[in-house]
Amino acid sequence: MVRTPLTPEERERGERLGALLRSARGDRSMVEVAAAAGVSAETLRKIETGRAPTPAFFTVAALAGALGLSLDELAVLAALELA
Repeated sequence: MVRTPLTPEERERGERLGALLRSARGDRSMVEVAAAAGVSAETLRKIETGRAPTPAFFTVAALAGALGLSLDELAVLAALELA
């Protein structure tokens, strides 16, 4: 199965998601948040830096839970157009 390339908009949305998660993490270490979410620190690093712009739903849900974020709000904020 061949995966279709992501559009520039999809990449930008992934970058916004990463920035939102990074901001919500605050002073907590990447290792601490990743462990609380049950994902690897490398996975979190890739999401935060935009290298994984379309993470799996359950990964995002686990990270949102570990950071005390609402999935609804996170989805809305990540989908907003850059001004």
